[in-house]
Amino acid sequence: MKYVIGLDYGSDSARAIVVNAATGETLATAVKYYSRWQKGLYCNPAINQYRQHPLDYIEALEISVKEALAQCPAGTAENVVGIAFDTTGSTPAFTDANGTPLALLPEFAENPNAMFVLWKDHTAIKEAAEINEACQKSDVDYSAYEGGIYSSEWFWAKALHVLRQDEAVRAKAYSIVEYCEWLPALITGVNKSDDIVRSRCACGHKAMWHEKWGGLPPEEFLTSIDPVLAGFRARLFDKTETADKPVGHLSEEWAKRLGLTTNVVVAGGAFDCHMGAVGAGVTPHTFVRVIGTSTCDVMVADYEEIGDNLIKGICGQVDGSVIPGMVGLEAGQSGFGDIYAWFKRVLEFPLHNIIGQSTLIDDNLKAQLIEEAADRIIPALTVEAEKIPISESTIIATDWMNGRRTPDANQLLKGTITGLTLSSTAPRIFRALVEATAFGSKAIVDRFRNEGVRIDNVIGIGGIALKSPFVMQTLSDVLNMPIKVCRTDQACALGAAMFAATAAGVYNKVEEAQAAMSSGFADEYQPNPQNAVAYQEIYENYLKLGQFTEKELFS
Repeated sequence: MKYVIGLDYGSDSARAIVVNAATGETLATAVKYYSRWQKGLYCNPAINQYRQHPLDYIEALEISVKEALAQCPAGTAENVVGIAFDTTGSTPAFTDANGTPLALLPEFAENPNAMFVLWKDHTAIKEAAEINEACQKSDVDYSAYEGGIYSSEWFWAKALHVLRQDEAVRAKAYSIVEYCEWLPALITGVNKSDDIVRSRCACGHKAMWHEKWGGLPPEEFLTSIDPVLAGFRARLFDKTETADKPVGHLSEEWAKRLGLTTNVVVAGGAFDCHMGAVGAGVTPHTFVRVIGTSTCDVMVADYEEIGDNLIKGICGQVDGSVIPGMVGLEAGQSGFGDIYAWFKRVLEFPLHNIIGQSTLIDDNLKAQLIEEAADRIIPALTVEAEKIPISESTIIATDWMNGRRTPDANQLLKGTITGLTLSSTAPRIFRALVEATAFGSKAIVDRFRNEGVRIDNVIGIGGIALKSPFVMQTLSDVLNMPIKVCRTDQACALGAAMFAATAAGVYNKVEEAQAAMSSGFADEYQPNPQNAVAYQEIYENYLKLGQFTEKELFS
């Protein structure tokens, strides 16, 4: 019997699953929340700064794997043959020549600029605009395979912002590493930056890497944006690898720390949503929605179908970034579940600021009341919002509370809500927000189709897909398409396990691992034809509101 471990590193926590490589059965799951991140350390939401300490990642790795293995039958650990990571991205950090993230050096231990810059950090909006301007002026548009618009959420914009902000980091930095590249390097004992295996997924979608121009953009292009980027290209990489290829074996140190053997093969890393799409069973013409705090939408296409077509306004089209031998396509929304969470926080104001400060209630009872009420807000809103007929859903919102990822990235955009009256209630506003996230999804589908990409099927994965029938039915009605929901709640980790099994030689290619290890589907939502017609009209008004908002912001 052979087992593999899939590790899924999300925004708030890491989860490890131990999987039977032959059947896909999950033997055990363990989740570890990042302790520093939970305290809000190194972050400043007021300026959209979100940083994570590499020690959070290391601690989560050790604890989650050991906890998962402890739940398994005796002898499981000895028969683990592969391990693979997926992570958020683009989440880069500066390293020294040894490939060590600077935050792990004593002098940078508390410096947010020396840490991993989380995917949703938007401090580099200015830098992204400069990169876009440089691409437009250049004889070669190095953003062409990334939708033609470079985002503040991506590799070079974040690196440039930090270099400009921090002289100490600039003086010490030798290279830059993506989160999904560093973890495999860490546990295989890589001690030289030049030896880190670089991810095709991360570099192709976020760092403007493409074989057409010999890898990364040339030095003269980068330094034309700012001389502080001088030298990094030469110290980075030319080649990238797909995640099905092994990068090495567990080092003795990490085999001991995890309770495994040094025979364990470590696969290449990739972004969470790309491996999640594989775990969900992505095939050509299937649109996989990884639905969480934001969304990431992933597709694969044959070379012949894509040809020389450059799809505008998405987050990249990269050879082998999802399934080797196909072109991976990525899009997504910068806010989805985060928008519902924002509205929940707004409604929590009296809980914390009235009940929380009351002198009439015992502190323990007060805390219990606040927690119970807060936990019931979204379920209560959902129950009431579902009762509102679409014909009475007169409030319209845009889903840009965290900017817009696709189509056409613009992180400067702000969310809007219109159509409010004195009779507007919290459930009505909540319904409008749910509809807004669905309309943002439709805008992405429409862009793919308008660019010649065929979409026949939709698969939803993630907590919202499994737990919110209201959101999923609204999404199905707005898209006017059936949506299958992946059975496992750990599709990203399962996808990582599939890559681990392939890298370890259990399967010859990722598609074989998919066929053998799939979890199947838990549910399927069918669009209501009447609702679909009604939503098409409201969607047109959503587009008009978006156009007005964008025009007014930038006029």
